[in-house]
Amino acid sequence: MRVRLVRDFAVSPDRLWQSATDLGHLRRVCAGLVTFDDCVPREGRIAEGDRFDTVVRLFGRFPPQRYRMEVAELDDAGMRFRSEESGAGVRRWTHRLEVRPHPNGARMEETIDIDAGPATPLLALWARILYTIRGRRRARILAQGTA
Repeated sequence: MRVRLVRDFAVSPDRLWQSATDLGHLRRVCAGLVTFDDCVPREGRIAEGDRFDTVVRLFGRFPPQRYRMEVAELDDAGMRFRSEESGAGVRRWTHRLEVRPHPNGARMEETIDIDAGPATPLLALWARILYTIRGRRRARILAQGTA
């Protein structure tokens, strides 16, 4: 199942790209929704080939679940990446993100392909909610100039 989201930001494409590839920023936009153990660095940028075997907890309260995230592709010049993820009941979670110039600043396009067997529709709904909230938080952080 595929989830696609598009959001415009009133910042430069470079600034949005830096935000989208920053691990500290990932933790900030996920705060309270998904927590990661310390296998995911608290700062720095993602790089192609990065692989994080971590433990996630939904809302910081649900039982810990093993989860793997790998940055399969990262193109700084093209401002796009693809991550391959699995675990916590997910067979495959492929996240593609691309930043493009837009008349009012920058546009972020995200596509998430999910295979979780019978739970796929529920996880697709979760993905839509998660990435929508992350987008709102990212916009607020960027507007405050703290990204």
